[in-house]
Amino acid sequence: MSKPTAGKKRFVKRALGNARPTIWVGKDGASEDLVKEIERQLSKNEMVKVKILKSAIAEQQTKEIASRIAEKTGSSLVEVRGHTLMLYKRRKK
Repeated sequence: MSKPTAGKKRFVKRALGNARPTIWVGKDGASEDLVKEIERQLSKNEMVKVKILKSAIAEQQTKEIASRIAEKTGSSLVEVRGHTLMLYKRRKK
């Protein structure tokens, strides 16, 4: 997994800044189905915005959940703001 450059991070933040999250993490946490859906959206769009619901945060912190999702999907964690995170994964050519 390669880290995105500062310019690419700005691009992702600008692109997803006002967008609504397309994935919500619920009480089941980062389940296999959720990870597969995030991977599908990343392969299609290169970036995805994820919202972590309060029911998922009971045992873990947002940053722990976010880093685990990024690790499982092989993507880069661009930003964690509150309970929302942005992921980026360069498309394979």
